[in-house]
Amino acid sequence: MYVIIVYDISVDRVSKVCNFLRRYLVRVQNSVFEGDLTDRQFADVEYGLKQIIEKKEDSVRFYVIRSQDLVKVSNMGVEKGEQCTII
Repeated sequence: MYVIIVYDISVDRVSKVCNFLRRYLVRVQNSVFEGDLTDRQFADVEYGLKQIIEKKEDSVRFYVIRSQDLVKVSNMGVEKGEQCTII
């Protein structure tokens, strides 16, 4: 499955969330990660984030798309992210 994760996290937890997500996905903007995950990896990501975030302060959104072929992405302005497999 192709997953896009967008987050708004308190400053004191941002680096921890970012470092955790880099194990699984590609960072494409400051608070956006994306990439292919297996069902098991997705469950691991959800569990790991639950251990890091504060539910009453932080927000994480998951966009799950069954196939990367269904995603069309275009950019305007400066490319912020690391190399990504979708165009």
